[in-house]
Amino acid sequence: MTAVKRADTTDSLVGETEAKSRLRIRIRAYDNKIIDQSIRTILDTALRAGATIVGPIPLPTEKKHYSVIRSAFVHKNSQEQFEVRVHKRLLDILEPTPKIIDSLTNLNLPAGVDVEIKMM
Repeated sequence: MTAVKRADTTDSLVGETEAKSRLRIRIRAYDNKIIDQSIRTILDTALRAGATIVGPIPLPTEKKHYSVIRSAFVHKNSQEQFEVRVHKRLLDILEPTPKIIDSLTNLNLPAGVDVEIKMM
């Protein structure tokens, strides 16, 4: 039986795909209205600076449930339940220029919005 050698296709793909830089912006907030307003502000600023944007991509909402006993000592059957929801969005800016990065760092976003920026 003769062995047939297969052509390695990964070598040909390495030269074709170029590593393009992108800016990944991850936004988190407790209120979905505030996060949507912040996304609009970021989009307007980036588009005015001439950026190519992918997103916003809504990520799954993180839900945390807490049950607290109402009384101080007994009556475990009487409990209050609380829930905290963390809404998340993702934006990618392809091939950011220094002008785009400067305009995004000078943004004033509402309180309660957590922005994480990563260069990839």
